[in-house]
Amino acid sequence: MPIDIKNIKKQFEKSMNDYDKNAVVQDMMASKLVIELEKVSSCFDNIFELGSGTGLLTKRLVKSIKSKNYYANDLVEKSKLYVQKYVPNVQFIAGNALKVKPGKKMDLIVSNAMFQWFENFGKAVDILKAGLNSGGILAFSTFSPMNFKEITSLTGLSLKYKSQDELVEILKISGFEILYCETFYEEISFKTPLELLAHMKHTGVNSLSEKTWTVKKVKEFCDKYLKQYPSAKLTYSPIIIIARYM
Repeated sequence: MPIDIKNIKKQFEKSMNDYDKNAVVQDMMASKLVIELEKVSSCFDNIFELGSGTGLLTKRLVKSIKSKNYYANDLVEKSKLYVQKYVPNVQFIAGNALKVKPGKKMDLIVSNAMFQWFENFGKAVDILKAGLNSGGILAFSTFSPMNFKEITSLTGLSLKYKSQDELVEILKISGFEILYCETFYEEISFKTPLELLAHMKHTGVNSLSEKTWTVKKVKEFCDKYLKQYPSAKLTYSPIIIIARYM
């Protein structure tokens, strides 16, 4: 499915007010990422966070990792207001993560639940590694092909997720040493399929679809869901990877 950057920006901007209270899995991913990253190092001179959003990762990162300069990026300009709560002197750059340039090379490029939006992961890695110092760390979380398997089976809507092995292979080819990688699964249960859809809306994931669903389409989805699944649940399949650029 082609990625519509403008639509992603619009949907995530809409979801920001409700994001944190709904993004329970993304919060867990941020926590795991920071825990493993701290084992690598608790200090990086220059940090660049991509897809900073509401600061879910930022607030965890700054509690455990020290830095001299903290840069942050997001498609949504409003993200700066959230990040500034945790890093008052943040150097924020709005725009496409693969096109923005902070002006210096980084010791850590870090991102939570964002890399799945890259259409070409290999190309993205090549662009990002050009912004890393030798020995610099690329640490990120994303999702595997099993992510949202219920939605995919019913609607056919899905991003082109890569498996852990595929991501690792691309990183190795690009000159990275894998320090840590993990894939895990989390299920969130809902009272109804409608509640499930609301959850996706509040976490910006409805940007998977370019079109607004009509009342009829929502009802059709809910009916179809209940026929195929005994209970309303959504499967998340996060991947966490930490790699060093050699």
